[in-house]
Amino acid sequence: MNVNEDLMEKGLQKIEWAENWMKILAEIRKRWEKEKPLKGIKITATLHVEAKTAALIKTLVAGGAKVSVAACNPETTQDDVAEALRKYARVYAKRGMSEEEYWESIRRALDIEPDIIIDDGGDTHYLVHAELPELAKDIIGGTEETTTGVKRLFAMQKEGILKYPVVLVNEARMKYLFDNRYGTGESTIFGIMNATNLCLSGKTVVVCGYGWCGRGIAFKARGMGANVIVCEVDPIRACEAIMDGFRVMRLIDAVKHADFVITATGNIKVVRKEHFLAAKDGCIFANAGHFNVEVWISDLESISIKKRKLRYFGLPYNDYLIEEFTLKNGKKLYLLGKGRLVNLVCGQGHPVEVMDLSFSLQALSVEWLIKNKGKLKKQLYRVPREIDELVAKLKLKTLGVEIDELTEEQKRYLESWKLEI
Repeated sequence: MNVNEDLMEKGLQKIEWAENWMKILAEIRKRWEKEKPLKGIKITATLHVEAKTAALIKTLVAGGAKVSVAACNPETTQDDVAEALRKYARVYAKRGMSEEEYWESIRRALDIEPDIIIDDGGDTHYLVHAELPELAKDIIGGTEETTTGVKRLFAMQKEGILKYPVVLVNEARMKYLFDNRYGTGESTIFGIMNATNLCLSGKTVVVCGYGWCGRGIAFKARGMGANVIVCEVDPIRACEAIMDGFRVMRLIDAVKHADFVITATGNIKVVRKEHFLAAKDGCIFANAGHFNVEVWISDLESISIKKRKLRYFGLPYNDYLIEEFTLKNGKKLYLLGKGRLVNLVCGQGHPVEVMDLSFSLQALSVEWLIKNKGKLKKQLYRVPREIDELVAKLKLKTLGVEIDELTEEQKRYLESWKLEI
């Protein structure tokens, strides 16, 4: 493959910048360079191919692993980073892949017959189980990065078809409390503002879904001065949103007031034909969920008489970030990032320090799987508490923060059922 030196240099600079701020991963890499706990291990990593991901891949390689990389989304690869990453791993990713190219890139990444699979969204786990089951017999285990993939894996476990153990990195407290909440909140708002160059202050923002991602978006939007409405199907989460100070209503009612509608549910057809028809002129739609199924584009196209692309951006996007749909009644609606993950398609993904937490959990979970080879059942596992807490302790260490410890007397008190007066 021909190397684009200019593109590679740009990518290497991005990776260097990210690594400067990923101090927990640096601590892990320093230890791994000496111990080589991943020596002889083959890893297929299907992730968003951008600078923070490259820092994880370099850490895996430093630990002795042979790594192949595929994109977990056709529209989120940064081509300069992908070019630079080829210095360290096999990379099968480019921005703007077709669906066929996307699936083929994952198949090619699996050609190394991996011992470990690192996945984001569950497509690689799906492909192994549905199309390449012969690979599963030699797989030590896998990890899963995001809520959407976790849901799919739980469905696979329920059906009894899971062929190897998988660690649910997304379920670690140091992941969802930070990555899903703060990371998604900041990066989604950045992606929307980057694509549109519009002000959020004073606007009405409708957030569909009040899980950790949705509440992160809602709080960040309110912090920017937006009037936020939350739409939910879960009565408990709806009550939480109300108690957090947000208005809660049905989407069909909320969309009539919305300047922006942001989906973060992980479900299909959240925004449909009736919502588009009810939306006010100029409403902007964005999706913060993993797949491009939450804003149902075929419904939007079916009621439109004209579509055009707006606001072209160069690297890392090399694409138009907005599509304008003119409806039969003359109303214009706007879709960001082709309905795909707005924080990466229109932004730069989660902040570096947030992904330092998530990818440190990924790295340590891979090490845990290797240490426990042959001891684990073919089921889903949560990140061990000691790994979760280690990442928290390392984060505090990098911040120069010290915290108190329980005294022996306090430990005994908490472990006893008797009242000590």
